[in-house]
Amino acid sequence: MTDPQDVSGTAPASQWSMPRGLIVILGLAALVVTVAGIQVAASIVGPIFLALMLTVAVHPLPEWLHRKRVPGWLATIAAILVVNGIILVLVLSLALSVAQLATLLPEYADDFTALIDSAQSFLNSNGVNSADAQTLLSQVDYSKVFGLVEGILQAMLGIFSNLLFILALLLFMAVDGSTYGSRMRIVTRMRPDIATALSAFSVGTRKYLIVSTVFGLIVAVIDTGALWALGIPLPILWGLLSFITNYIPNVGFVLGLVPPALLALLQGGPELMLVVIVLYSVINVIIQSVIQPKFVGDAVGLSVTFTFLSLVLWTWILGPLGAILAIPLTLMAKALLIDIDPSTRWVNTILSSAPAPPAPVPAPAPARPRH
Repeated sequence: MTDPQDVSGTAPASQWSMPRGLIVILGLAALVVTVAGIQVAASIVGPIFLALMLTVAVHPLPEWLHRKRVPGWLATIAAILVVNGIILVLVLSLALSVAQLATLLPEYADDFTALIDSAQSFLNSNGVNSADAQTLLSQVDYSKVFGLVEGILQAMLGIFSNLLFILALLLFMAVDGSTYGSRMRIVTRMRPDIATALSAFSVGTRKYLIVSTVFGLIVAVIDTGALWALGIPLPILWGLLSFITNYIPNVGFVLGLVPPALLALLQGGPELMLVVIVLYSVINVIIQSVIQPKFVGDAVGLSVTFTFLSLVLWTWILGPLGAILAIPLTLMAKALLIDIDPSTRWVNTILSSAPAPPAPVPAPAPARPRH
């Protein structure tokens, strides 16, 4: 029988109250406004995100202690001590290293001058006249070159500039996190899609942090040993820098390479610098740019290209802290914008490093026998 609505020629009612193109435009406009607001408040929003990620990272600890019959208050205190201890160790290590570097760099002023003179002699012997060589090398200034080294370390230390704010947030979030499991069970009964999205964010973030931490420790140990064997000053500092920059996807090892390469140039000339660059490239490119992205992609379900774009976006929004938290922040945005709605989860197939297996088709219900 023909549908009466079809006979009348009336088009079926659309499920959208507005044209879909207009909805997309309004969504993009809202996204631009949101990003601009986050960028303006980056000094406050950044530490909040950092505290949230650290709280998510250590959340399994109190859950495990609860299963071991440890009192809830003691499990919460243990989580607070662990996460605050991690922050304090990193901050103190970076602060001490920056102080050591500040006392070390002036010792290389004469070596830098000798290196510039040697470069000028090389240019003159290869047909570049003295005036042109002087003009070219005058752009290379000692303070600018080593200001770059100090700038990298200061940027890493600046991540924890609001240290008291971060520690206070961690305290409050850890206390609230002690009842997170029971609240999520209620949310699961009331809004299963929301609970699934938030759980995927938490699990993906923890997997990413575990993978990055393990590979970061491997890279840091190897880099420290190689630099110590080559006689580069402060090898532990550069190993710590390699560990921190390992959380920056794709290009983190480049930031960790610049300071030891410059010190190698001053201490042993271009040959030693080349050795350091080759060693870092072999070690870090193979581990961080070949092996680790495969594990990270499998852990969080993001392609390498989308990971790099996330790095660029969050660094532009939040600065150095955004570079380190790019993957967790992307997972949180994906959970809130995509995973939370079953009708948009198909986007995960485009963003993921490998196509997701198709959902199983439910078997048809058996027909009832007729009487």
